Amino acid sequence: MIYEFPPFRLDTERLELTRAGAAVALEPQVFRLIQVLVEQRERVVSKDDLMDLVWDGRIVSDATLSTRINAARRALDDDGKAQAVIRTSPRRGFRFVAEVVTEGAATLAETPASPLAAGHAVSQEIRFCTANDGVRVAYATTGQGPPIVKSANWLNHLEFDWQSPVWRHVFTELSRDNTLVRYDGRGNGLSDRDVDDISFEAMVSDLETVIDAAGLDRVTLFGMSQGCSVSVAYAARHPERVERLILIGGYLTGWTLETPEEVERQNAIMALIRAGWGTDNAAFRQVFTSLLIPEGTTEQMQWFNELQRMTTSADMAVRLRRVFGDIDVRDQASRVSAPTLVLHARNDAMVRFERGRKVAAGIPGARFVPLESQNHLLLEDEPAWPVFLGEVERFMAET
Repeated sequence: MIYEFPPFRLDTERLELTRAGAAVALEPQVFRLIQVLVEQRERVVSKDDLMDLVWDGRIVSDATLSTRINAARRALDDDGKAQAVIRTSPRRGFRFVAEVVTEGAATLAETPASPLAAGHAVSQEIRFCTANDGVRVAYATTGQGPPIVKSANWLNHLEFDWQSPVWRHVFTELSRDNTLVRYDGRGNGLSDRDVDDISFEAMVSDLETVIDAAGLDRVTLFGMSQGCSVSVAYAARHPERVERLILIGGYLTGWTLETPEEVERQNAIMALIRAGWGTDNAAFRQVFTSLLIPEGTTEQMQWFNELQRMTTSADMAVRLRRVFGDIDVRDQASRVSAPTLVLHARNDAMVRFERGRKVAAGIPGARFVPLESQNHLLLEDEPAWPVFLGEVERFMAET
């Protein structure tokens, strides 16, 4: 459904708000809040209604609600004094009062806040746990069935990822017949961001903490990018708790152990991070987006550009990339006993195909599947995506 209230255009299918044709950057909850108010514009929407429709029934504080309302007003060139778009009804709630022209057929009542899996709604539940050094780690669960735990990768944001066209198809499918557990790594997303220890050991410890906090005895580990290395380390240390490993786009050794050309490239990337990561100009972040999803649509690239800015600071991004550069789990890989499926895009621009092949060669008995893609993060509309799903389903069934 498309709603137009000039100069704004709200597209609920593309999850996009534009002003005079230019995209307006919004946090997912703020976008959802605007969508709810627009859809329900014929009435005053109460606080309880917003809890149900925006926060999936979770209770949030008045301060949180006020912050989101103010952010929505700013995005729509409105404010608490003018109230030309969002009007407050004292002690009753809020109403969208701008004149709206609609285009399309879907309504909010037909579109759940969370993604759809095989025709049924999936909702996530977010909790927090505390690591050994006191760092709070946010994790989310979705679906029902045998547990799959996705280890954190470089950029995660439990809420923003959940609505992103870059990630939502992955989480929807993994939640179809399983309980999927995801978490924001330290320094990322909803987890504590201002932390001292971001070592690789701390990352493995965080995975241990999340699995324990979720009350899981035996799990399938799903790793992407450097999350593969974290998963390998956990599997080597806790063989009795790992049912199987699914690894995509990963590596056993960091970039400092790569070729001089790769080291030079990574140093250049970190210089770009320092220069422009947190600015409103997305040109700096577009470099990473183009490496991760070179075949992405404009919408997908815009979402990922915004994800990078929202997820972590420039300083933390540089610190994390330095840690990833020194990863070396070759010895631990040789001790993995769980059945392992390794997949890697043949033309991956972020992590070379050869590095993925070495992952499979380094883990006893691992099966390796090349994927015909240029994308480090597989997209829903590319031919490699159904191939990936088929291989994962077959592997889960066989093991």
